[in-house]
Amino acid sequence: MLNKIFKIVRNIIPMTPVLMTGVFIFAPTIKARAEDKQIKPNIHQLTSDKTAQKVNNDIPEAGERIPGAIHKHSLGLGIGQTFLRSELANNGNDKITPELYYTYSASYSFDFVANLHYSKHEYLNRSATIRGLALSIKGKGFQYDAFSPFVLGGFGFYLPSVTRIYNGAPTTTREQLVFGFNLGGGVELRLNDEVSIGVIAHYHDPFDVRQEVGPELEGSYMKLLIVASYTFN
Repeated sequence: MLNKIFKIVRNIIPMTPVLMTGVFIFAPTIKARAEDKQIKPNIHQLTSDKTAQKVNNDIPEAGERIPGAIHKHSLGLGIGQTFLRSELANNGNDKITPELYYTYSASYSFDFVANLHYSKHEYLNRSATIRGLALSIKGKGFQYDAFSPFVLGGFGFYLPSVTRIYNGAPTTTREQLVFGFNLGGGVELRLNDEVSIGVIAHYHDPFDVRQEVGPELEGSYMKLLIVASYTFN
């Protein structure tokens, strides 16, 4: 019995250095893997609702990314020179006139614009009167910071009239509401969230008005304006 126990102990003793060496080699590997597991987030952490919510909070809203949020209203006052053409120019002088503009920002690229204007231009004993409500779509070419150029175009309703010399006597033309078109372009600078200022060249061409006496009334006009606008919800 003692001989058997002695043989077993004798066989184990030579293996002891090998086992101890394996323990020392394997232990640092286990420690490194444990530390690596603590440092690297697992896939559940990366795709959790909390992580997704944090990413969404870090993304700025559209209104913060682009100056001038959409779905807002603006009122603008313009003042500048009105240049008459054709029959209107024959009976009135060019002069400085005021304008009213209403704008609704339908999207980041397009706005709806309504322009209301009235002015009377006199020359000697003659005169030309223009009244108009021009409706147009405004398209912004690009936007650099708070600066943007634009073009616009559309149709409108006009009521032109002139007092002209016919058969040697001043004669006022028949007034009639007519359709017409308008085209324009300009640049705009947004000073802050509410106020902007710009320059616009706006061309109006009412359709001709037939007269009971004398030739039909035809003419157009161009406006070169400085426009200041206030934006509100």
